Amino acid sequence: MNTPDRGTILRFVVLIVLIALVVPFALYAVPNAVGADHSYVVLSGSMEPTISTGDAILVAEQSPESIERGDIITFATEDEPTPTTHRVVEIIQMDEGREFVTKGDANENRDPQQVSDRNVIGTFAFSIPFIGYVIKFAGTQMGFLALVGIPLGLLILGELYDLAAAARSTPTETDGPADANSED
Repeated sequence: MNTPDRGTILRFVVLIVLIALVVPFALYAVPNAVGADHSYVVLSGSMEPTISTGDAILVAEQSPESIERGDIITFATEDEPTPTTHRVVEIIQMDEGREFVTKGDANENRDPQQVSDRNVIGTFAFSIPFIGYVIKFAGTQMGFLALVGIPLGLLILGELYDLAAAARSTPTETDGPADANSED
């Protein structure tokens, strides 16, 4: 039985690490791949320890009628352009629909405004720890340069190096034939 050499093992480990690094970002970019509909970066610690600042969350659209007390919902408000994700602590049945009283797990008080069922985006499906920091950083000029520009530049430099190395090792016509039977 042949045992794999160090190079094969190293390539396998690098592949596994790359997959582990890429999959969370792919899930954030395409939440439908796991049955979610939206993805967001968490900007505050109001849901600690369940959801932490810098986590990316995936949210599944759900009928407001199926939301229960204790569910974590993501909702929009007129006051805030960024959606909020908090836990439902009370449900109030109104003539025009349901309203939810919400509270962040780390907050002492309930949210000051009730959430209309029309403002519910969906329910929390799961979080991916820490990648929100990278996603936010990638949205800056420095982040784009660091995460796209530098690897692209290194790739180009590597290809140029390989071309130069190949050109140096290619025999030229002035070198003469490599015939072992030629006489001097």
